[in-house]
Amino acid sequence: MAEELVHKSCTPCRGGVPPLTREAAEAYLERAPDWRLSADASLIERNFRFGNFRDAYAFVRQVSELAETEGHHPDISFRWGYADISLQTKKIKGLHENDFIMAAKIDRLFAAA
Repeated sequence: MAEELVHKSCTPCRGGVPPLTREAAEAYLERAPDWRLSADASLIERNFRFGNFRDAYAFVRQVSELAETEGHHPDISFRWGYADISLQTKKIKGLHENDFIMAAKIDRLFAAA
């Protein structure tokens, strides 16, 4: 199922589209099971662990390059051995299919790291 999302591309969101409902977000989350849905169902987030600073930084760089390619930018913080990523479609202040496409692609990057 996540494989289906990996093969999609993010589409520009110009606003005016309602965010996904909690139920729809939970259905998408089944395809990205390592991600957590926020209490208000407005974003998803995941913590990634690494053995050192260099690997965490390399992963963050890969995610930033992916974000530029897809035109969909997550919030990222990282420190020695960790990277925290959250996704939300800011134009609609909630979740969109794009967020789950990015989550699937980020998961694929992490699996390859």
